[in-house]
Amino acid sequence: MGESTNNTPAKRAAQGGAIDAFLEKAQRVAPRASGRGRLIFALDATMSRQPAWDMAQAIQGEMFAQTAALGGLDVQLVYFRGFSECRASKFVSGGQGLRALMAKIACRGGRTQIGKVLRHALDEARAAPVGALVFVGDAMEEDIDRLAAAAGELGLLGVKAFMFQEGADAATQRAFREIARLTGGAYAGFDAGAPRRLAELLAAAAAYAAGGRLELERRARDGEAAARLLLSQIG
Repeated sequence: MGESTNNTPAKRAAQGGAIDAFLEKAQRVAPRASGRGRLIFALDATMSRQPAWDMAQAIQGEMFAQTAALGGLDVQLVYFRGFSECRASKFVSGGQGLRALMAKIACRGGRTQIGKVLRHALDEARAAPVGALVFVGDAMEEDIDRLAAAAGELGLLGVKAFMFQEGADAATQRAFREIARLTGGAYAGFDAGAPRRLAELLAAAAAYAAGGRLELERRARDGEAAARLLLSQIG
């Protein structure tokens, strides 16, 4: 999509600062001693997210591009949009190609497909361990009981869901919190006008996928608010 008229130099500078902070933190993450962690990163690309897409793409794209800096973390990109379109990339260790893929994704009208994301995560976790599922979205238009059932299965497989909500829709918050609770994961909200908040949440979730609870605890001791928030919720 075209550049937003709200994308002022001041906002671009703020976004750049958030990205720099995320990358600096990501470089300090220690890998799991037992092997490489796997992170599924899923996002809502329906039309409702278009106003904030430039900011989200910048932060998420940089995260993928710098996956190698996390040392021991493989990342898979999953997104949904349009009419029943839900796609997943391969797992990559260094983020090759993911930044380019993000640049090609345009928001399209459609309903949410969170259930497909959860079922995909289940399939992946049954094939090989998955350290965490991170989901970023602003809406939930599905049967919450079905989502809860899938989330419960993820929890049994040890996959924690980190549900990050853009905006403050109450029904969406309830659903995201319940998915996080059933998986033993965590929920957090963020504002599209505050990119640093999302960058810090992504860094903390990636830290968990790569280094486990001990890595979150270390970051919390270092005073990182996002790490403390996630640590206070995970089971």
